[in-house]
Amino acid sequence: MTRLHELAAAGTSPWLDNIRRSWLSSGTFQQWVDDGVVGVTSNPTIFQKAIADSDDYDDALAAAAAPGKDPGDVFFELAIADVQEAADQLRGVYDATGHLDGFVSFELPPSMANDTAASTRATPEFWERIGRPNIFIKIPGTAEGVPAIEQSIAAGINVNVTLLFSLANYEAIHWAFIRGLERRVQQGQPIDDVHSVASFFVSRVDTAVDAILPEGSPLRGKAAIANAKLAYQRYLEIKADDRWQALAAHGARVQRPLWASTGTKNPAYSDVLYIDNLIGPECVNTMPDPTIAAFMDHGVVERTVDRDVDQARRELERLQEAGIDLDDVTRRLELDGVKAFSASFDSLVETLQERLDRIGARGAA
Repeated sequence: MTRLHELAAAGTSPWLDNIRRSWLSSGTFQQWVDDGVVGVTSNPTIFQKAIADSDDYDDALAAAAAPGKDPGDVFFELAIADVQEAADQLRGVYDATGHLDGFVSFELPPSMANDTAASTRATPEFWERIGRPNIFIKIPGTAEGVPAIEQSIAAGINVNVTLLFSLANYEAIHWAFIRGLERRVQQGQPIDDVHSVASFFVSRVDTAVDAILPEGSPLRGKAAIANAKLAYQRYLEIKADDRWQALAAHGARVQRPLWASTGTKNPAYSDVLYIDNLIGPECVNTMPDPTIAAFMDHGVVERTVDRDVDQARRELERLQEAGIDLDDVTRRLELDGVKAFSASFDSLVETLQERLDRIGARGAA
């Protein structure tokens, strides 16, 4: 048994925050699964790195190349094939866990993050196109994403709500999830196999707050975990609400908190800081592969997500007293997150266009 298996036994499912075609074809990914990985997340940045920094996709690009073919369409062909293969390799986990885990997440195009209508249209299209029960469609938890989340859940589509930084946004999307399930109940539709996770970003909060605090401040490295612990408390409060209990009586599955951005950015901090301190029931932690390796080597499995909650509240109060407006910080992080994914997607499309042009030039020669 690895520490990842122990982590899952403690209630926190370890997911891999990365995907590469060579891993899927070589058995590397299956080894991660054997070691205890029970899910995968992807986003434009992950695919940009996988495609731009390797030759994994050269054969597929050659097969996909056609005069005038849109590189964005080529990307979706490549990405969907990877998601389908990963979902197939995780299907055993999905079945063995009663559909709790074994999921692969696929993100909507970043251009839709602030476009409710586009997100609402695209979600069922990608859901049908991927055609696997053990996938999540990732929808950003922006104000414009909230109606799309509700509609997608009402349609019976599994949703991973991403780019959550603030408690207010976390609460808003949780109620959107609940409204979607309530609509299904009203229509006489089943809700016992509709799944959702709420991806609450962690390390980026410390990066942003630490940059504002003075050198040597005892508050450095405290904001992210405190913020996440209070999000978990809000999760427990919503779970105890009568509206949720009525849905639970119909077999509804909870929208699990998923701790995202858990690779440590500051080398002065523990490389498992955002794993060790957020362990507990009904959680997911999606980790980049170096963080998984570090946790397997020296992580500590203890229930920590609801430990020292009063201290977490005091730390956020002290940040406010120090002039840190956490609401402003998290708003900027959401905006920056959308921009970063958009930039990665644009870079990816440019890379694909260059490769397609080269393939076309070789073919013409």
